[in-house]
Amino acid sequence: MLFSEQKSRRGAFTGSIEVICGSMFSGKTEELLRRLKRAQIARLEVEIFKPVTDTRYDDIAVVSHDLNSIQSTPVQNAQAILLLGANTQVVGIDEAQFFDQDLPEVCNKLAQKGVRVIVAGLDMDFQGRPFGPVPALMAIAEHITKVHAVCVCCGSAAMYSFRKVANSARVMLGEKESYEPRCRVCFHTEA
Repeated sequence: MLFSEQKSRRGAFTGSIEVICGSMFSGKTEELLRRLKRAQIARLEVEIFKPVTDTRYDDIAVVSHDLNSIQSTPVQNAQAILLLGANTQVVGIDEAQFFDQDLPEVCNKLAQKGVRVIVAGLDMDFQGRPFGPVPALMAIAEHITKVHAVCVCCGSAAMYSFRKVANSARVMLGEKESYEPRCRVCFHTEA
């Protein structure tokens, strides 16, 4: 039974918040896509959102590094998700770290209406600090999945996104030319 199909003691369907987090190249979007496609197979009403600023692979679709994709609606801010996702059973949100601080409140409101909310995003920035609204989402989520990449230096489990280029801006879109996954030791050795 899917989380959104669980009934409360009062008989109403209960919503939930699921957070998929980790470093770059850890499979966050791939896991989000897997869960959303399973919800579609179950014939649930699904809406997927991403920030308009995320245009790395496609302007509209959510695309993983493995080039798996699903159509989405790019939005300017978290409140738009509340408006556009109010009449659905499952809401997927990718690149949560790029949303404003209203995202946890929006996710809570959707979950309280019985919506299963699945959110994927970086939990730390390139300096190893909590990133955007993701830590607050983790605090209110029923389910948290932390995924790990493979450290490119030593092969251990990587939880950090090491920035390879000189740029001090907190937000910088990039892929393998700009970032690489590292474990704790390798991140702090060369950071």
